[in-house]
Amino acid sequence: MATNFVQPGKTVTMTAPSGGVTSGVGVLIGNLFGISLETVAQTLPFEMAIEGVFTIAKVASLAVSPGEGLYWNTSTKDVDKTASSKKVAGIAVSTAGGGAGVLTVDILLVPVVRIQVGV
Repeated sequence: MATNFVQPGKTVTMTAPSGGVTSGVGVLIGNLFGISLETVAQTLPFEMAIEGVFTIAKVASLAVSPGEGLYWNTSTKDVDKTASSKKVAGIAVSTAGGGAGVLTVDILLVPVVRIQVGV
């Protein structure tokens, strides 16, 4: 085995940013987006999933179809389809209506090494 192998990469250990992180909620660290797997205070280490399919918060009025790109809004801690000044979060793998009460969508996390960031 290669002596420089670190880990498989489905999850990574990161340091919680200002405000800490909440289990099941998206986290953006630089260009790396993932889902926190635990709740911890800022500056503490935590595990973040960067691959897989997760149900995540979306803008309530947003209708989403499978295959559409989704972008993380750091302020509101949800996804939408507007790329402007936001980072790629992943690709929708479910349909979600754009009405009151439809607040989540299933998202396939897309590791940044496989996509063009900011496109």
